[in-house]
Amino acid sequence: MVEVRLRAVRVDLQSNTPVLLLQEPEGLGRTLPIFIGAPEATAIAFALQGMATPRPMTHDLITNLLEALGSEVLRVVVTELRDGTYYAEIVLRQGGVEKAVSSRPSDAVAVAVRTGAPLFVADELMDVEGIMLAVDDDESEGSGEAADGNPEEIVGEFRSFLDSINPEDFSS
Repeated sequence: MVEVRLRAVRVDLQSNTPVLLLQEPEGLGRTLPIFIGAPEATAIAFALQGMATPRPMTHDLITNLLEALGSEVLRVVVTELRDGTYYAEIVLRQGGVEKAVSSRPSDAVAVAVRTGAPLFVADELMDVEGIMLAVDDDESEGSGEAADGNPEEIVGEFRSFLDSINPEDFSS
């Protein structure tokens, strides 16, 4: 597994779709971009900004339930890409026993942000889907905001990458 950090939550200006940027802080510095839904992006942004809501949001409820049941979130792992859909697991410990719970990556990241759990990407997935993406070092870590205020540039780089690849690039 490759440890990553939530580098940003951005919006692709062409499709108006939020995208998570999970970047390895060590090694090659590859980034795994994952397009997510607007409600999940909002939930992640609220947690990153420390915004309290009058009533618990779904991910707050999940975190509260886990705590009430005596479970600890050990880590979140983005495990695979199958038929264009990313899969993840939330790895829990309850009573000394580890359990992996299948999850959408966006929900898993929303829970991880709330619990402080580390984020990982499966080695093979990062090898195949990770891209080299220039992200400004002055960017606030995990804030979802670029220091230069230009998220279109990063999403544009990702789109250029997608336009330049062919299925043959992934054959062994």
